[in-house]
Amino acid sequence: MNNTPRAIRPHIVLLGRCNVGKSTLINALCGHEVALVSPVSGTTTDPVYKSMELLPFGPVVLVDTAGLDDASLLGVERQRLTSRALRKAELVLLVVAELPLLPAEQELLADLARRQIPSIIVINTHDNTLPLIPDNAQAVNAFTGHGVSALKDALAEKLTKVTVEPPLLNDLLHGEGVVLLVVPIDKAAPKGRLILPQVQVLRDILDGGHRAIICRETELVSTLHSLREPPQLVVTDSQVFGFVASTLPPDLPLTSFSIIMARHKGNLPQLTKATAALAKLNPHDKVLISEACTHHSQEDDIGRVKIPALLRKRVGGEVSITWQSGQTFPEELDYKLIIHCGACMITRQEMQSRLAQAEEAGIPIINYGVLLAYYNGILERSLRPFASCIPTNA
Repeated sequence: MNNTPRAIRPHIVLLGRCNVGKSTLINALCGHEVALVSPVSGTTTDPVYKSMELLPFGPVVLVDTAGLDDASLLGVERQRLTSRALRKAELVLLVVAELPLLPAEQELLADLARRQIPSIIVINTHDNTLPLIPDNAQAVNAFTGHGVSALKDALAEKLTKVTVEPPLLNDLLHGEGVVLLVVPIDKAAPKGRLILPQVQVLRDILDGGHRAIICRETELVSTLHSLREPPQLVVTDSQVFGFVASTLPPDLPLTSFSIIMARHKGNLPQLTKATAALAKLNPHDKVLISEACTHHSQEDDIGRVKIPALLRKRVGGEVSITWQSGQTFPEELDYKLIIHCGACMITRQEMQSRLAQAEEAGIPIINYGVLLAYYNGILERSLRPFASCIPTNA
């Protein structure tokens, strides 16, 4: 837990045909052997992820992928994995062996442009007689290391321009008021540490020069009494939303870690509009519950137990639920509603891709925090700190 989590590192995805030197380039960028290098075509199968510090930019993840022209029996599956990795990309390096670009490489660049994914062409060559290099290209010799330092500088400069870091919490805070964080310690809580959204929010508060107090919901009343002034904001775990809301004075600003993540990683208006679909849900409707991590389910698990129970209670019958966990997300969406976790374990780019996929399919998507606030009758209150983000029809 001492390293920057992969989910908040920009991902740089390397694409290219077989044997153009993608794996050799990743090793050169990292300064040591990360990816297997072989003259045998199709050596790289599953995407290889490597976290590194790209100075002066900061922490990033390099992603090595299978060759785009892999004609093996597993080639189609490998391309599917490459396509999935591309959803995380903040920047793409198109690695080529020579100029001019082949038609397939030109088509790939055009597709990246349509998807608004920034790219850099990397000409990996052992020849010093290159023609004029385009503005959006860098020449390197990944084997000898020639040009790698200049490429790193170009990557850092490009990422500085294209990466977007949406606000987490700091833009909502002012003055010296305290932020109160309510963190239940239940059976699903990891031993000896806080979960990632709690850590991120706490760090963001400290980075902004503000003060934070943390307590469990069982100590909420005594903690409030110990404060000289009311906190300027209370942030709670969604699982105790109802209890915390009923305990606090009604005029005290309240939201949840999950709703903060909905704005930071997702699209708060889109996720909020999906409450209309909750009201129209009927027994036997198909619902997808998607969690970005793969944790061991507990008896009071929010995604496997609590939310399904709430759905059954509200619709008055069984609901046809499909669960999807980890880095995968269905290619074909055929559901009345998608319920997504806070997305703390995937990149913002990937969450945006999932939101776009749901919107294109015409399927409402909501996250845990918004759903629980709605079912507890406190959605308007929990969105009040983000007044400018509330849809007019919410």
